[in-house]
Amino acid sequence: MEYLIVAILALIVGVAAGFFGRKIFAEGQITSAKKYAAQIIEGAQKEAGSIKKEAELESKDTILKAQADFDAKTRETKAEIANVEKKVRQREENLDKKMEIIDKKEKDLSTKEKSLNDLEKKLSTRDQELDTVIADQRKKLENISGLSAESAKQELIRSMMDAAKQESLLMLKRLEEETKETAEKKARDIVSIAVQRIAADHTSEISVSVVPLPSDDMKGRIIGREGRNIKTLETATGVDFIIDDTPEAVTISAFDPVRREIAKLALQKLIQDGRIHPGRIEEVVEKTKLEMDQRLKEIGEQAAMDVGIPNIHPEIIKLLGKLHYRTSYGQNVLKHSVEMAYITSILASELGIDPTLSRRAALLHDIGKAIDHEIQGSHVALGVEAAKKYGESEAVLHAIEAHHNDVEPKTIEAVLVQAADGISAARPGARRETLENYVKRLENLEKIASAFEGVQKTYAIQAGREIRIMVESDKIDDNKSFMLSKDIAKKIEEELEYPGQIKVTVIREVRAVEYAK
Repeated sequence: MEYLIVAILALIVGVAAGFFGRKIFAEGQITSAKKYAAQIIEGAQKEAGSIKKEAELESKDTILKAQADFDAKTRETKAEIANVEKKVRQREENLDKKMEIIDKKEKDLSTKEKSLNDLEKKLSTRDQELDTVIADQRKKLENISGLSAESAKQELIRSMMDAAKQESLLMLKRLEEETKETAEKKARDIVSIAVQRIAADHTSEISVSVVPLPSDDMKGRIIGREGRNIKTLETATGVDFIIDDTPEAVTISAFDPVRREIAKLALQKLIQDGRIHPGRIEEVVEKTKLEMDQRLKEIGEQAAMDVGIPNIHPEIIKLLGKLHYRTSYGQNVLKHSVEMAYITSILASELGIDPTLSRRAALLHDIGKAIDHEIQGSHVALGVEAAKKYGESEAVLHAIEAHHNDVEPKTIEAVLVQAADGISAARPGARRETLENYVKRLENLEKIASAFEGVQKTYAIQAGREIRIMVESDKIDDNKSFMLSKDIAKKIEEELEYPGQIKVTVIREVRAVEYAK
């Protein structure tokens, strides 16, 4: 029993000792763990503080960088906004100015409109007043005359017509009685005398000339290498040189006799000189043109001397010379004019009036034909203009204007010119229709081409089968040259009637000239 108690006590003591020992050990362990935990917490806190500082520094750097980027973008945006605001302000200022101008114009228009309205009202009031006055006057007249306005008008017209008819019938009867016995016989005598005294021979101009050559070898020299010589000849003179199998001869074709004569004389000089090249050709042609001007002057002076007309302006003398190379229905125009001067002189002498003015008007009646292929218009209008420009009298101008009944003849000289024109043209063999129509067609061909802008010269050649157009190189380039040829061809098709086809050639030439000294 005692042993059991001792054992129990011993067990209790052991348990207590173990408990307290474990407790002491556990407390030591806990204290140690607390110290370790405190150290860990302190280290963690230190590390956390370090990390926090680093994080704060990094965040500050990021914030500063973001702030800098934001400030830069803000500055750019502000600059752009400032530019936009500046433009907007400028536009607003311009709009304000325009609005001011518009407002001013509107005010001016309103003022003018108001003035116009006032003026219209005044005019309307005056018109009404005038209508009232006229109506009152008309009523007074109707009351005085006992007739209405329309009745009075009809009565006046009827009485005037009756009086005019009566007077004209009496005049016609008196004239018939006075002239019936002698007029017909006298007229026949005068016309027969004029025709008998002016039975002159006339040669019809043709459209070609032939230049004889010393040998057929000369044809090759005229043509030149690659055709340069003949092309230069045709370009400088505006005619067509035909070199065919005809032995020792070159044919020159052109509807303008003056051009043809210049080309003929120039070719004869070149053949005689022997030097045939483009430069020499141009030189000879220009010299021949000057000589032709002198020749025209001599021909005109001779015509004026033949009919006894003094004191004619030198330019009109030159135009008369040109008429020597023109034909009308196959009749030489200058010879026709000289013939008319003789006829009018005879008619005037038979009628007992001074023939000087009639001769002058007859000689100059067709001078417009010397320039009608150069200037647009009828030969009558051009002749009147030229004669007026160079100091011819009103009587001469009227005779020129009336010789084709463009105006009614009012003087005896104009009537005599008309009669002489009919006598000269109507006598047998005087005229031929075919050549005139042909020449007119070629003249119209050149006029159509000359009407286009940039055209310098035009030449109808090869009997009207080709037209060559020289253009101004500074106005027409190569591309426009092709378009111009098409436009001219289309215009010719629309306005002219012609057999076969017409070749349209546009030539654009650029020359560079320098002299070696």
